[in-house]
Amino acid sequence: MSSLGERIKTLRDKMGFTQDDLAEALDMNRANISNYERGIITKIPSNILSRLADVLNTNADYLLGRIDDPAPKAYSFPSWASPEDIRDFKKMLLEDGPIMFDGVPINNEDRQKVLRVMEAMFWDIKDKNKKK
Repeated sequence: MSSLGERIKTLRDKMGFTQDDLAEALDMNRANISNYERGIITKIPSNILSRLADVLNTNADYLLGRIDDPAPKAYSFPSWASPEDIRDFKKMLLEDGPIMFDGVPINNEDRQKVLRVMEAMFWDIKDKNKKK
């Protein structure tokens, strides 16, 4: 079974994020991300763990090793997407703050639903712009 740090690193790499990217998304120092990945820090505050799971498109149970499936699935990219398109998509995800309705942050399940809709819209608009 892989450790918390190994799971964070694997998902971060899969998403194409650097430690700096992930640290920026979590509003923390890159050294913290490095310490998580190397197992120097093994107890992550729940608010950071939750945000980490959101940014890495997984759930806290996977990160903590309670389950082996990192679902929800990693974001997929259309075959026509250029490296710049993928960079733009990842930037949109990282810059996206908490999703709120009526001034209250939505839970992780609803956040994932909103992100799936945003993902579909992003690629649809990118495709239309390329055809112009």
